[in-house]
Amino acid sequence: MKIAFLGPHASFTQLAATQLFPDDELLPQANILDCFNAVNSGEADKAVVPLENSIEGTVSMTLDYLYKTPSIKIEAEGVMPIAHHLMIHPENTIEDVEKIYSHPQALAQSFHFLDTRFKEIGRQDFSSTAAAAKYVSENKDLKIAAVANQFAANLYGLKIVHRNIQDFEQNHTRFIVISKQQNTYHNESLQVLGEKSGMLINLPEDHPGGLHQVLSVFAWRKMNLSKIESRTLKTGLGNYFFFINVAGKWEDILHGNALLELQSINAEVDFLGNYKEFLLES
Repeated sequence: MKIAFLGPHASFTQLAATQLFPDDELLPQANILDCFNAVNSGEADKAVVPLENSIEGTVSMTLDYLYKTPSIKIEAEGVMPIAHHLMIHPENTIEDVEKIYSHPQALAQSFHFLDTRFKEIGRQDFSSTAAAAKYVSENKDLKIAAVANQFAANLYGLKIVHRNIQDFEQNHTRFIVISKQQNTYHNESLQVLGEKSGMLINLPEDHPGGLHQVLSVFAWRKMNLSKIESRTLKTGLGNYFFFINVAGKWEDILHGNALLELQSINAEVDFLGNYKEFLLES
């Protein structure tokens, strides 16, 4: 199979994809939208993209494209501990650095360290941590550094000057496997953390008690919601869709009737699948 992932090589997403699909062909993509397009067009069978970080929250771009691409479903989740390192070209020194490059989430996750130790140095958003590391390796004449992982430092020959600069020790990122099929992903070499169902819900019109109606569908059935998040529809202020995770195994009657009741109150439901959550190594 061909598996797209948010690249370039040595990104955290590649580390996740390598563990989830150790025997398949991995195709690096420049951004999250390209990952969705690769699956939607058939260029790739599946893709691995980041969904959520324990410090910075949901990756909004991933959630938006799940909503905008109803043909895409979720097959699995992988949770990975995240360690960020500050690195430079081996021929340069940290004292000369004038700008630090990385993915916006990595910069945010290391904000307090960078603000304390390098307050006067500017920061520049990059498409991924690995892309930032690659850029530093290719531009030794520029006085720049990157925030990335150990894999990127090794691959691009960079020197790590500060390790584990993330602001919180419990820094984890949740990745999802997406495809156009509601398949059941299996991997006996990975530890299973749990099981859940995912769905996107949109209320066609705003009315008092609308969200309460949706939540009551799950509440009286004693279905545990492990996540509920609103995202703007980008059609005006106050217009949202909701991403919901229901914890536990899929039960045809219980879950199926819940979906039918949601439809009966005119809620638009895109069921993303029932899938397992796996523990990945950093």
